[in-house]
Amino acid sequence: MSPLANRVAFITGASSGIGAAVATALVPAGTRLFLSGRDETRLQATADRCRSQSAQVETHATDLTVDESLFKAVDHALGRFGGVDMLIHCAGYFHMGPVEQAAVEELDRQYRVNLRLPYLLTQRLLPSLRRRRGQIVLVNSTSGLLQVRGGASAYGATKHALKAFADSLRDEVNEAGVRVLSIFPGRTASPMQQRVRQLEGLPYDPSRLLQPADVAANIVHALCLPPTAELTDLMVRPHLK
Repeated sequence: MSPLANRVAFITGASSGIGAAVATALVPAGTRLFLSGRDETRLQATADRCRSQSAQVETHATDLTVDESLFKAVDHALGRFGGVDMLIHCAGYFHMGPVEQAAVEELDRQYRVNLRLPYLLTQRLLPSLRRRRGQIVLVNSTSGLLQVRGGASAYGATKHALKAFADSLRDEVNEAGVRVLSIFPGRTASPMQQRVRQLEGLPYDPSRLLQPADVAANIVHALCLPPTAELTDLMVRPHLK
């Protein structure tokens, strides 16, 4: 039996991309799923794919950057499942522009999605994760680990901050048996990456990028490690040049 059988995973950004792929990858393990995303139609499509394989799934379609919506999602998950064993943050937002010209509202938006949302949601679910000796996965970006290119200062700043949050959180919760993984995918075929390429004025060829399933497979592998081991930081990059 999989070590993830009957465990409960709360996944953000499950409407598409990596979040949807993680949900699908957890189904064979027998994991119960709580899926959150802003696009209700695509979120239900993810849920339907999982249910078609007999997974137990709950959904909450909303913008979790709104505090009241986030609190309702947490209450929904805890009320339905009684607790959460895995919190997997896949939601993300990207906008680019030079510092001299970029609207500060875009910085605020990236901060709320890429940092404040993971921070607040983790905070609300930590009591449950502590009780269950759970796991937290923060889907970051190579922009949070490597040098940030021009035009992506706001995005890179939020992703570097997300790594700092993960490192500090890990130091706080490890003694309680909670594991924290930061995963740093390179360019991954997804609606977000398609938008990035448009902003860059470059063609979008998903066949030459990481696939969401590639990232999901690494996340599931890390979640299945025995309790004597912890994977803390993992960078995954496209293989094709």
